Amino acid sequence: MKQRKWTAESEKGEITIYKLTNKNGSSVVLSSLGAGVLSIIIPDKNGRFFDVVLGYANPADYLYDEPYAGKTIGRYAGRIANGEFSIDGVKYQLAQNSGTNSLHGGIESFSNRIWDSQPLADGVLFSLVSEDGDEGYPGQLAVTVQYTWSDDNQLRIRMRAATDKKTVVNLTNHTYFNLAGDNCGCVLGEKLWIAASKYLPINDTLIPIGETASVENTPMDFREEKIIGQDIEADFLPLKYAKGYDNTWIVDDWEKGKLKTVARLSDDISGRTLEISSTQPTVHVYTGNWISGCPRSKSGKLYMDYDGVAIECQGYPDAPNKPQFPSQLLQPGEKYDETIIFKFGIKY
Repeated sequence: MKQRKWTAESEKGEITIYKLTNKNGSSVVLSSLGAGVLSIIIPDKNGRFFDVVLGYANPADYLYDEPYAGKTIGRYAGRIANGEFSIDGVKYQLAQNSGTNSLHGGIESFSNRIWDSQPLADGVLFSLVSEDGDEGYPGQLAVTVQYTWSDDNQLRIRMRAATDKKTVVNLTNHTYFNLAGDNCGCVLGEKLWIAASKYLPINDTLIPIGETASVENTPMDFREEKIIGQDIEADFLPLKYAKGYDNTWIVDDWEKGKLKTVARLSDDISGRTLEISSTQPTVHVYTGNWISGCPRSKSGKLYMDYDGVAIECQGYPDAPNKPQFPSQLLQPGEKYDETIIFKFGIKY
């Protein structure tokens, strides 16, 4: 494994960037800003290497970007209704940065921090300490995100956390993929499979209403691989609320701590495939419905809506306010430990 390290400047200080290249020439670029993924370069079926991750020309442009491109999301991925929740009768107020709701950890979320970093033999370890009261969340939280890049093009992300006070934690990675290649246009022609027979219905602010529903006979049915955009314009409220997919699927037969294949993305023209495994109970799919206007891409072009898809493995959104959902409560002495694997391949 070859590793290169360099730095870039931002208004929050120096960003450390790592490039990991395996024995086959495929590479991953990681950044200490948001403990994020800047680039994944892999071959197509003809052996041509392309970057399959959306990202920006300037490493500092990831700071406060609305798409959260490539970054680690925390303390809480997804939305929390009205930016508030309670633990043991004590109410905690968060930033309301998505209408009246809190989204992806608030304004100064983990995605907008410069993490400490340490190179490893086959990857990078990022670490962060979030103080008690940070963005309104209780407890001092110590977090690590470890990336490992293998010779068979697997990017393993292990996310761990510990707290000194009861709190809620929900971490994920927010990379946008386009298997045709960055700046190759709309991603809606690629195919997606999700291991889920149920999803979470939402209200018009994209908060789960607290019930589950079958995907049967709805645009949410990805149990058989289908083109992402096939039903995206259907007369179906969850799609109309978000101008596309911004929805959560419940992983079938999920068991806490058990790694499971939860989704597959594929592009027929390039032959590239992406298999996603996770220990997390849900898969949230966002089809880049509002990414127009984000910073210029790595090639200097502007992105358009639907140019990439984020497939976020995470806990249930708004679980702190929904006791019927699996809990995301973390207590002192407990360990938060979740894994996501992005495995790239080729079909001919």
